[in-house]
Amino acid sequence: MTTAPFNLKGIVAAIGLLVAISGDVAAQQADSSDETALLAELAQADTTRARQLDRQLQALWAKSGSPSADFLLKRGRDALEMQDYPAAIEHLTALTDHAPDFAEGWHARASAYFAVNLFGPAIADLEHVLALSPNHYNAIYGLGLMLEALDRPEAAFAAYSRALAIHPHHEEVTSAVNRLKPRIEGQAL
Repeated sequence: MTTAPFNLKGIVAAIGLLVAISGDVAAQQADSSDETALLAELAQADTTRARQLDRQLQALWAKSGSPSADFLLKRGRDALEMQDYPAAIEHLTALTDHAPDFAEGWHARASAYFAVNLFGPAIADLEHVLALSPNHYNAIYGLGLMLEALDRPEAAFAAYSRALAIHPHHEEVTSAVNRLKPRIEGQAL
């Protein structure tokens, strides 16, 4: 008789775990389909609608699904804003260790590395972002910035062009493309 409640507790715990796991999978699938729909609309949107879609995508990408990951992201971003780059890197490294499948953690840490001219680690982090979220246009833009800083204008232009294909109204990317276009295509006679 004493084993029945123990087994029942185990079964209830297993069912709870299964429900939690399937809920996370369903949430990830919903987020993925939301991202796909938002990106498809973004490619066709006018400027005003593109700004709205950009905000929605930023909010979607910032959702980790974990309160502790959200906390680390906030701490890292706050440190970035305060230009406390060592603290930002520390918080964001903890985040990427805690949630390695959370692309925005890698993206934020890449920004911190870029701020202190650690281009190798920044580019490696952007590779993680793009492996997890291939259409993350801000990561592609960041890659373009680093390539441009490394005096690789053709590669930077290609990255900017890719980001612009995803988000045609991204102001910083448009400015970067316009800045590099004469250098890449040459001056008209």
